[in-house]
Amino acid sequence: MPEDLINLIVDLYEKEAIELVQKKVEVGEDPLKILDQVRLAMAKVGEKFENKEFFLPDLIMSGEILRQITEILEPKLKAGLKAESLGKIVLGTVFGDIHDIGKDIVRFMLETNGFEVYDLGVDVPKGKFVEKIKEVNPEIIALSGFLTLAYNSMKETIEEIKKAGLREKAKIMIGGGQMDERIRKYVGADAYGEDAVEAVVLAKKWVGAK
Repeated sequence: MPEDLINLIVDLYEKEAIELVQKKVEVGEDPLKILDQVRLAMAKVGEKFENKEFFLPDLIMSGEILRQITEILEPKLKAGLKAESLGKIVLGTVFGDIHDIGKDIVRFMLETNGFEVYDLGVDVPKGKFVEKIKEVNPEIIALSGFLTLAYNSMKETIEEIKKAGLREKAKIMIGGGQMDERIRKYVGADAYGEDAVEAVVLAKKWVGAK
């Protein structure tokens, strides 16, 4: 059995991975350092899924391991944060797509970096995004999608936001799956993030935070 956290997560050793994280926290290891290892592990999980070494049940299992780890780390990460919010973000996986692992990592990273995130979940209709944007007036909208069908949903969601007269009030980022500049232009977003770290960098840049 692997000893290090990255391999435990990638090889889906749930109990052992959780126990190791708890030990690391108990001995005072930096939670950000632990989170870096988790991010590397989830990137490897994503590669295995793309290469058809992993399938949907494996993704679900790795997502459950991630959820338990974030529950352990969250209080430690938030303890050192400033009380004030850097800004509001409306986040969701677009209509027709039910993948939430990438979205959940992005939400966790944004929250632990000081953003107030309104997570609408998965398979979110365009109208639901518009309703939430009207309600909370966010600085940023983050659309997630793993499947190629998500590109049209993203485009339609952004068009609906435009129709509602809300497009100029917020920056829009997209992420998940194989995003690139061509897809960003197609859907009409301001930027795309290749991973959760890039999403945080973009969000901080847009609100003028360091």
